[in-house]
Amino acid sequence: MDPSDDDLQMIDAPESSSRGLLRAPERRGRPPNGNMLFTGLPGSNMPNRLQDPQRYATPTNSDSDISNQPRRRMREPSRESSILANSVANHLSIEGPHNGLDDKVIDLMDDSADEHEPPKPFMSSLPTGLCYDVRMRYHCELDPPKQRLDYHPEDPRRIFKIYKELCLAGLVEDPILSTGTLIPNPLYRIPVRDVTESEVCLVHDKKHFDFMKSTAGMNPDTLVYLEKDFDSIYLNTVTFGCALLSAGGAIETCRAVAARMVKNAIAVIRPPGHHAECNRPMGFCIFDNVSIAAKVCQLDYPETCRKILILDWDVHHGNGIQQAFYQNPNVLYISIHVHEDGNFYPSGPYGDHEHCGAGAGHGKNINIPWPTKGMGDADYMLAFQHIVMPVAYEFDPDLVIIAAGFDAADGDQLGGCFVTPACYAQMTHMLMGLAQGKLVVCLEGGYNLTSISKSALAVTRTLIGELPDRLPLVKPTDTGVETVEMVALYQSRFWPCLYPKDMTEDIFDKGGADPMHEVIRYYQVSRLREKHSMLPVMIYRDQLARSFQNQVMATANFEEDIPLVVIFHDPPEIMGTPNPVSKEMELHNTWLADGLKHYVDWAVKQGYAVIDVNIPKHLPGVDITNGHSEDDRLARTAATSELAVYLWENYIDCNDSPDIFFIGVGAAYQAVINLLSTREQEFMKRVRGLVNFVAKSHLVPVSDSGQVYWLSKWYKMHSLNFVSNNHLVWDIDRKKPSKRFGNLVRSPASKLNDMLGQHQDQVQDFISARVGIKELPQSTHDE
Repeated sequence: MDPSDDDLQMIDAPESSSRGLLRAPERRGRPPNGNMLFTGLPGSNMPNRLQDPQRYATPTNSDSDISNQPRRRMREPSRESSILANSVANHLSIEGPHNGLDDKVIDLMDDSADEHEPPKPFMSSLPTGLCYDVRMRYHCELDPPKQRLDYHPEDPRRIFKIYKELCLAGLVEDPILSTGTLIPNPLYRIPVRDVTESEVCLVHDKKHFDFMKSTAGMNPDTLVYLEKDFDSIYLNTVTFGCALLSAGGAIETCRAVAARMVKNAIAVIRPPGHHAECNRPMGFCIFDNVSIAAKVCQLDYPETCRKILILDWDVHHGNGIQQAFYQNPNVLYISIHVHEDGNFYPSGPYGDHEHCGAGAGHGKNINIPWPTKGMGDADYMLAFQHIVMPVAYEFDPDLVIIAAGFDAADGDQLGGCFVTPACYAQMTHMLMGLAQGKLVVCLEGGYNLTSISKSALAVTRTLIGELPDRLPLVKPTDTGVETVEMVALYQSRFWPCLYPKDMTEDIFDKGGADPMHEVIRYYQVSRLREKHSMLPVMIYRDQLARSFQNQVMATANFEEDIPLVVIFHDPPEIMGTPNPVSKEMELHNTWLADGLKHYVDWAVKQGYAVIDVNIPKHLPGVDITNGHSEDDRLARTAATSELAVYLWENYIDCNDSPDIFFIGVGAAYQAVINLLSTREQEFMKRVRGLVNFVAKSHLVPVSDSGQVYWLSKWYKMHSLNFVSNNHLVWDIDRKKPSKRFGNLVRSPASKLNDMLGQHQDQVQDFISARVGIKELPQSTHDE
């Protein structure tokens, strides 16, 4: 937000609106464009041209010296489009003198020219297009909430700030905003028109179109009331008209690039569109602009625009685009977004990596779902280099459209990520190598006015031919690497260019193979039995017994009047160096990193009883697929919590131990926290301390309940939680972590096994100091 923008600039004079430079006449079902000027301003007696969008039209241009005559609309590239492109090239004065060529040579050239069609101009000589119209700013809130101190995130100023940034950079010829210093080939203005009903209905049903059309005649009170029925939508009487312009602008921008009228283009449009579904608006979106434009281009240019790549880098998943092309084999949709296990908008499982298309479109939908906010340039570049570009080259599209939301940009509070303008430029530069450079950038989200304008400027500079700025040497996050590898593994079944390949099905089909986690657990059980005479704990519930067979071991004295240590842990880590040629893991270069065995050895040596609970990452009878899906993770968490309650009620709470300690390692520690939250009174009486190790898992808070309002305070006093050095909890706005996470200690290590070795002495001291003490002192292990 720039307070220095005065009202005159923010109003945007009529001369600076988008004007028809590449005007195309009507097609069947489309209204003709007239020459009526639009002069209404928000807050005044606004004319009914936006309320009746079929009547208003694009005004003529007066802010550019470029003169353009109306041209016929073409369904596919032809000689006529070549002539048009040549006229653009002539305006830019790309032809030069004969440079003193001999007259005979010239005569030969002239003779041969009669045998060929007029040559097409070089792509580099064509300008970059810009689509922008001030009228799209008139969609705004009628009744903002009184308690909100700031503007709505989908602020009408978003597109003006981008347009103004382009003007001040000398990329756009505007009589008011231009600084006077223009680049040699300024952006070529593409006209905005209304999308027609038939075009909208290529993606949306007629009921949705008719409802949005009816809003133009509703009174403000009715519109404000209707907003409550929708998901993150506000309405006014010009919303429908602005949405028609936004979708129409996206269409004309894509058509201009597909017909080679411009080499590439950016559409600065709103309202955004990638959340709008077939039958409803949502997430600030009315019509699905990009999807409509893609389908129109496929109809208008069936030979030269058959396959389309849509790359969506908005921080939110484009559920509307995914829905529109989920079974379409000729549209590849790739989305890079924050997912947070389905809790980030638009919520639900549809943005996870396992939603990869259906029917003929199976494999043509690729979601790269970040599990958390905080992703940066290195994560996005990793996704591009390992997934986006290899798949895009293999798909070989005829047109590339970027659904360009800039809400992953550094400074956008809704997105919470750290992508810089240079990274957006680098990603754009890579995509320009596809489809012979036919690239369209269509604005979606992005709600920090400074971030969105700077990012859009960097992208536009790249489109006109500037090289992107260099990125600093940064390392991708562990979660970023895991996500990219997970997606590549899952999608490798559809794309030969992606590695490693998922061999699971082949192994199961051949038979005779044992899952490695079962082999390792068999070794652990054998070692515990031989070294400490530990025995399996019987579970008398059918489903739990099947899922956790041989996973719970205990020393024979676990019911006696001695301290008891209960350990819930993830399986040990496998570490190794793959063969440099075959990339296969070989046994002689592979190790089992089980640092937890030293904790068991120490506890038994001290005369303590031990219950060891191993939580596999795949549970028989629980996991639906391969254990990677969100549904599987939630099912495992629920089953593990049920097991913890079962063991507490049947083996722990009823024994004679005066001092009970819990150790949680990895994601399994969530079961201990759940037990504390559901059995708080009994737990607080019997348990002397909790020790947890968290590397990549989410931290689980403890909330005060109605019966025990000091539960979180008790947890902080009686816990020692080691959190990996690179965990995101340390980077949340540089604030001190909440007390509800317990007593957090930042470990210098980042992997679980390293953390277990690093803090073994601290854990032993923590437990030893609390054995036999009835009144426990304040915890001395502060953050």
